[in-house]
Amino acid sequence: MFAAARAWRAGGAVFAIVSVLGCALLSTATTAAELRVDVTGLRSGDGEVHLAVFATPETFPDSDGILAEAIVRAKAAGVHWVFSGLKPGTYALAVYHDENENREFDRGFLGIPLEGFAFSNDATVFFGPPDFADAAVTVPGTGARITIRMIY
Repeated sequence: MFAAARAWRAGGAVFAIVSVLGCALLSTATTAAELRVDVTGLRSGDGEVHLAVFATPETFPDSDGILAEAIVRAKAAGVHWVFSGLKPGTYALAVYHDENENREFDRGFLGIPLEGFAFSNDATVFFGPPDFADAAVTVPGTGARITIRMIY
């Protein structure tokens, strides 16, 4: 009888461990979301399009605060990118079209942009970047898809 009880307890412990691990794996799978981004309105198919994801107002849109980034070959018709593995939450994106491929966002006199740029939510720009709240997009556990239109 004791042997049967020990076997049952051992089996119960194994079941408990497998259950906990299974829940942890399911939890991980449901907490990773995808953000699909379509960038439209490019002036040309020259160069690259740089996309950056920011998670906090304090870091937006400072290059030191980038949570995730991508560089995609430009196409006149637009570009697409999928950011995978994001936690459900609120993010803001900044995008620029690096037509001359110097890996810099070129600006002219008084900081006026010389290359195309944009922010998520098509947030408007007035003497500087928009606030995080204006560019904020919500990414639920099921993922999201957004379109960002370039400004030149």
